[in-house]
Amino acid sequence: MGDYEDCTFINCDLSSMDLPGLHFTECEFNGCNKSMAKLAKTTFNEVKFIGCKLVALHFEDYNEFLFSVAFDHCQLTFSSFYKRKLKNTTFKNSTLQEVHFTESDLSGSVFDHGDLAKATFENTILEKVDFRTSFHYTMNPELNRKKKAKFFMTVIAGLLGKYDIEVE
Repeated sequence: MGDYEDCTFINCDLSSMDLPGLHFTECEFNGCNKSMAKLAKTTFNEVKFIGCKLVALHFEDYNEFLFSVAFDHCQLTFSSFYKRKLKNTTFKNSTLQEVHFTESDLSGSVFDHGDLAKATFENTILEKVDFRTSFHYTMNPELNRKKKAKFFMTVIAGLLGKYDIEVE
């Protein structure tokens, strides 16, 4: 167990490590690898990940209390945010391929230039989410709450895929 406040971690390799119960508050991870790490009950409060490899992480296992994160130029492929509250979270220039957002609350979040290929949105709260610069996403609008969500017309086909129609 350990508490870290206002710390910066640079190029740390925590991949596949089992480090339960850590508490990070107002910390920044730069160029770190946390892929497949087991961080059960870990707290992330106002934590920024920049240029990090966060493959196959199960964020639903982390402490939900004060959970607040931001991602910039990160690789989150195969990660899961199942039932996680991610209100106002920023995903900037990140790879989010095959990430599970099932039953998550993403209200007010921003996917800025994010690759969402095969990401799962099901029973997800997408109210006021900004998808305008993201790409490769598909989702069934009937299975998600999306009031006031923002999309660009050029990628609207990702919302209509289930209807097997062509958009030009």
